[in-house]
Amino acid sequence: MGARRIGVWDVVIGVAVAAILVSSGLAEHRDVGAPGYVLLAAGGLVLVARRWQPVAVLVATGLCALGYQAAGFDVFAVAYLVAVYAAVRAGHRAATAAVSVAMLVGLPLTALAGGSADAAAAMARARGVLELAWLIAAAAAGEALRQAERRADEAERTREEAARRRADEERLHIARELHDTLTHQISVIKVQAEAAVHLAQKRGEPVPAALLAIRDAGREAARELRTTLEALRDDEMVAPLGFDRIPDLVDRARSTGLDADLIVEGEPAPTPDVVERTAYRIVQEALTNITRHAAATSASVRIGHRPGAVVVRVDDDGTAHPDHPPVPGVGLLGMGERVSALGGRLRAEPRPGGGFTVQAELPVDAGP
Repeated sequence: MGARRIGVWDVVIGVAVAAILVSSGLAEHRDVGAPGYVLLAAGGLVLVARRWQPVAVLVATGLCALGYQAAGFDVFAVAYLVAVYAAVRAGHRAATAAVSVAMLVGLPLTALAGGSADAAAAMARARGVLELAWLIAAAAAGEALRQAERRADEAERTREEAARRRADEERLHIARELHDTLTHQISVIKVQAEAAVHLAQKRGEPVPAALLAIRDAGREAARELRTTLEALRDDEMVAPLGFDRIPDLVDRARSTGLDADLIVEGEPAPTPDVVERTAYRIVQEALTNITRHAAATSASVRIGHRPGAVVVRVDDDGTAHPDHPPVPGVGLLGMGERVSALGGRLRAEPRPGGGFTVQAELPVDAGP
């Protein structure tokens, strides 16, 4: 039925108007046969579809009014007025005017054809079925409500545009703050670490693994910060973080002394960028938590490609235990928010034999 669906109130109004028309016909005590009553009932019941096909319903109620007048009923065209209101409210003013003019001309002609003695009597019968004042009132009511709805829609669009503008301004403000506060500090760390590595290599001295890890982490942090700043400045930009960058995370974890491995299961399929970024961030946060807090010696990262979903799982053999679960921090909360935003599921809990498990199931049809 298109964008609009027939609701309970549509049915109630159609049945109620049909009942009014039929009862008005019965009150005239005219022996006009069943077709006249069928037209009275049909004129009301067709209103059920007035929001779906307002112009078609307008024409149908008009024809029913002409039909039951020709059958001998002079029942006021309540259904047609409701159809006029609905058609004008839907924006079909020209069609409503054309059909209404045809009705105002057709009703007297129908009365003459139905046996009225003269033109005056025909006009009187036509006015009994459809008064011009009521017709204008129904059209005016529909137009007034249409204008009110348009103003409400415009106000909503204005609010949305203002909210987007404020969000853009806030993103730019955050980008400037991050640039002013973090970029310089990370650059200093990266330059100092690279200089220390260079001097050690120049002197022929062994380079500590921790120093190499600091240098690589500084490079990665600087790269990600640039990407984040660009994304904040341009909301349409997508940060290039996905499955192909996860091996770098595992290698970086190994550089800290953790025995980490990566296992990819299933056949990779085209996956939305937002899902790949979420998988990357989950692995990144999980490995960071392991190296900082878990006191683990080994960890495994599994990326499972399944029909309709990607499953990311990170396990470690750290000190977490079901009897003493760790308190969730900001990282785990952030994971949960990312997964929930995609309509996925996250499980983060201690393993029965010790250690911790993070498992996220991400639908591959998730939108941005």
